[in-house]
Amino acid sequence: MQLVIVESPAKAKTIEKYLGKDFKVLASYGHVRDLPPKDGSVRPDEDFAMDWELYRDKQKRFKEISDAAKQADRLVLATDPDREGEAISWHVRELLAKRKALPEKVDRVTFNAITKQAVTDAMKAPRELDQPLIDAYLARRALDYLYGFTLSPVLWRRLPGAKSAGRVQSVALRIIVDREIEIEHFKADEYWSIIAKLEQDGTEFDARLVKFDGKKLDKLTLGDEGSAKAAQKAVQDARFTIEDIETKPLKRNPAPPFTTSTLQQEAARKLGFSASHTMRLAQSLYEAGAITYMRTDGVQMDGSAIDACRKAIADRYDAYYIPDKPRFYSSKAKNAQEAHEAIRPTDFKRDRAGSGDEGKLYDLIFKRAMASQMAAAQLERTTVTLRDGTGQHELRATGQVVKFPGFFAVYQEGRDDSGDDDEDGLLPNMSKGDAPAKKAVEANQHFTQPPPRYSEASLVKKLEELGIGRPSTYASTIQTLRDRNYVRMEKNRFFAEESGRLLTAFLERFFERYVAFEFTAGMEDELDEVSAGEEEWKALLAEFWKDFKPKTEEIMEKKPSEVTEVLDDFLSDYLFPERADGKDPRHCPLCETEGREGGRLALRGGRFGAFVACANYPECKFTRQFAKPGSEGDGGANDGVMGEDPETGLPVERKTGRFGPYVQLGEGKDAKRASIPKDLDDFDLEWALKLLSLPRIVGAHPETGKEIEAAIGRYGPYLRHDGKYGKLQNTREVFEVGMNRAVDILAQAANRKGGGRGKAEPIKTLGEHPTSGGEMKVMPGRYGPYVTDGATNATIPKDMKPEDVTEAQAIELIDARAAKGPAKKKRKAPAKKKAAPKKKAAAKKKAD
Repeated sequence: MQLVIVESPAKAKTIEKYLGKDFKVLASYGHVRDLPPKDGSVRPDEDFAMDWELYRDKQKRFKEISDAAKQADRLVLATDPDREGEAISWHVRELLAKRKALPEKVDRVTFNAITKQAVTDAMKAPRELDQPLIDAYLARRALDYLYGFTLSPVLWRRLPGAKSAGRVQSVALRIIVDREIEIEHFKADEYWSIIAKLEQDGTEFDARLVKFDGKKLDKLTLGDEGSAKAAQKAVQDARFTIEDIETKPLKRNPAPPFTTSTLQQEAARKLGFSASHTMRLAQSLYEAGAITYMRTDGVQMDGSAIDACRKAIADRYDAYYIPDKPRFYSSKAKNAQEAHEAIRPTDFKRDRAGSGDEGKLYDLIFKRAMASQMAAAQLERTTVTLRDGTGQHELRATGQVVKFPGFFAVYQEGRDDSGDDDEDGLLPNMSKGDAPAKKAVEANQHFTQPPPRYSEASLVKKLEELGIGRPSTYASTIQTLRDRNYVRMEKNRFFAEESGRLLTAFLERFFERYVAFEFTAGMEDELDEVSAGEEEWKALLAEFWKDFKPKTEEIMEKKPSEVTEVLDDFLSDYLFPERADGKDPRHCPLCETEGREGGRLALRGGRFGAFVACANYPECKFTRQFAKPGSEGDGGANDGVMGEDPETGLPVERKTGRFGPYVQLGEGKDAKRASIPKDLDDFDLEWALKLLSLPRIVGAHPETGKEIEAAIGRYGPYLRHDGKYGKLQNTREVFEVGMNRAVDILAQAANRKGGGRGKAEPIKTLGEHPTSGGEMKVMPGRYGPYVTDGATNATIPKDMKPEDVTEAQAIELIDARAAKGPAKKKRKAPAKKKAAPKKKAAAKKKAD
């Protein structure tokens, strides 16, 4: 018997079907062991010795693998064809050897697609485990462990509120924070454009003023309304005729098939998918045999795939859509061992695969791959120049026409940010000497815009450009930043949270080298050299450790007050920007109001993180969250009495507490308080009174007759009726929602939750269970996430993310739980124990 080890049960099932009865295929469910998350798992003083620990939830699974290996004549390690796949195979081999269960013959095979041809061909070409690739894995794992486990304790003790730092994670965060700083420092410039609305033979078109009073206009030349109005009048008064018509042919070639990075970028642009969601879908498509391996830097398709693609194009389109020769693309990947074939369909006859989001992603992959082998798009760009009689003023109109669509018929690459592109419009037929009719002349005011915040697509692109990290790790890196609350997403853009801003400042000030782009990119190059067998991995670690360890010890010796003082100076421009009135930006507003001297603001460190406080403490209690004044976190700058409640005559005060700003009516234990929501940018006394009046009664439900309340809770604005809840979109809706809308929201919420009281929405919905027929769902639970088919609930292991659970994994978890029988209920304490005090009392009474 030959034992084959792969990562997932879905992959195992497909491969076993292709190989036949002489093979037994088992899944490892990913990595089987890892470095224990505790000090000492990597020991630099012992030549970087590493301790590995079998995952607790994998013990039963690996026993099955071990038992099968003892009966096997040959072990075939068929995990994924990348560094992580090589590492999983290495771990399996090492563990089996340790348990004395390793067959005499051990082979490593890889295939780029799970098709019968690819699998059978791979079995005919086994190889040894790739030691340089394993060394690169060991180096990365040790490096990330040493970075995180050495630096994180420094953060916990010297930067309260910080959670963790990572080698690539911290640099990705710096990129986002740097963009935030660019936006804050950006000063908008005013400029004007003059657009003439013209008409020729019944077709209207626009022409832009490009020359005025004999001078060529740049973007910012017309910088005020006065000069713009003068130019507008000149165009209105002049008669323009066509002086020149220039037509240029253009050719656009298709982009290569997807790599891991470009797939993540394009799925974010066109489908709105996060990098992690894209990779989960791609994994499922790969395991289903629909696409080739999805972790790759390569841009070239296999020769047979190119032939199949060209045939598919010929079947769909005429001969003009197929170039004379196949297209070949060169890879920019630095590590040839990781530069596999590009991501493509395994069968170009299959234009659909999967459903829902899987189907959308497959469609994107299919079209991109097909377009890569199609003819270029033929365009024609026309530029029309119009001049007035004096030759002092000049207008220009541009247009673009697609003469032959070529690959445009299938696919066009998306863009991160659209600019001022006015070249796509159609122009009427015109000739030199024509004088198009002038319909209107507009003077349009504009302001230069700051650089846009990063989207997932543009962040991935930036990381790849800088050579930081590797595309296969981008999804987990970005997800970590979100999980740690260092960044947040708004309208698909990254915003740096205050905690992320503070952490980046700390690292830039005290660990500048280790968040430098050049250092991190250089480390990636060295790790690639290890993969290629050109550098020894322990030498790389030693070089890193000899400087990093002393640096952490140096910072650990500093007092927290010293760290805070340095950060106060480093962040001075951000925390204390110049005031409009010219006064000292560090002057305490509360001391200023109450006539105290010496009230100077400075950064302080507290149990729950950094904040701004007055030097006159404890006499002055002014505090402000770590944030730029006027931002969402500016809790203390506007504290004070806002006015008087007209009904009670009590003062309404704005205050700042541990959890942010709030309003208070009255004093003492009878005082009424309400948090100030972040989405109220026009907060005033009227809004304060509204918040203090909550909950608001919308009215009686038409079916039950019970009241519907609108209020704001811990998780935002909501509706409540008869113990059931519905979510409102924003704070204003709490005070505006009517009966019809409220009933509809509650009904929709009930449908989502199955109508049951307190039932949570599923994290993920999977397919039907093959035995019970019940729909499988991943659910949040009181004691952790679990999977269920409606009849059996199975706890999800701690090392498995609930959103990553696949259909095959859900089946295995449910079946394993069902095999154990129904879960035992907790036994109640014996009645005699509860009665014991009574018995003692009765015995005492009898003795008396």
